[in-house]
Amino acid sequence: MEHARFECHGHVLMDGDDFTAARDRHHSGVDDAHVRQVLSALREKNVVYFRDGGDALGVSLRARKLAGEYGIELRSPAFAIHKKGRYGSIVGRSWQDLTEYRERIRQARDSGADFIKLMFSGILTFQSWGELSCPSLTEEEIRELIHVAHGEGFAVMAHVNGAEAIRAAAEAGVDSVEHGYFADRTALDAMAKAGTIWVPTLAAVAAFDGRKGFAAPVVEETMSRQLEAIRLGVSLGVPIAPGSDSGAVGVPHGEGIKTEYALLARAGLTEDALCRNAGLLARRFRRG
Repeated sequence: MEHARFECHGHVLMDGDDFTAARDRHHSGVDDAHVRQVLSALREKNVVYFRDGGDALGVSLRARKLAGEYGIELRSPAFAIHKKGRYGSIVGRSWQDLTEYRERIRQARDSGADFIKLMFSGILTFQSWGELSCPSLTEEEIRELIHVAHGEGFAVMAHVNGAEAIRAAAEAGVDSVEHGYFADRTALDAMAKAGTIWVPTLAAVAAFDGRKGFAAPVVEETMSRQLEAIRLGVSLGVPIAPGSDSGAVGVPHGEGIKTEYALLARAGLTEDALCRNAGLLARRFRRG
């Protein structure tokens, strides 16, 4: 019998194919048929835990209500929070100053969020190694955003790439680093010291292999270096949890986490180790 699987980073809103079509499906209200289709696909792959990365349409919150019927514990931040003009509108709401940011925290709490999802950096361009779609937030901003969320009693899930931003997030006490591409030894040391859980989303990068418009050598180098960083992180004591970015283009629900487990195995992580780390994450991101 297959091990129970934990999907620690996904988006029920998305369908693994076309984000615009997936979003439009819920424009006039959450499409329960789609949500149930996603939950069924997860159950087929023995997924028992799903941590959503949020959306602006209430899809993950609706999925949380239905997930128990499928034997799945689903947790949601309601929506992700990003700085206006930076990456993140695809999954949430923006802020321009700390007053507005605090209002977003209040809105998340009132919506029933289990935790807070923050966006600290851009996404990978796959045009040259290390390049991101926009600048990361400053160290001061990262520290203050985490401090405010923690002060309201929330754990923080952070979308963050780039060594300096990862280090800053870890040193500020972030609860999990999502993606975490281009981490260096200093960033990994900071995560290990802080006990930050790392969800490296390898399947999301593997999905770019052979995709038109993206440099194949850069995709390959990105995957290779991420695997090296994971191996080093494990040796330093960084807890690594499985999350595929389920629902992103090329990452089908259910199948994506199966791929993620296989890729993490290449870095030496066993299913037992992933189960332990996912359990730690699940406890940390369960409000109250």
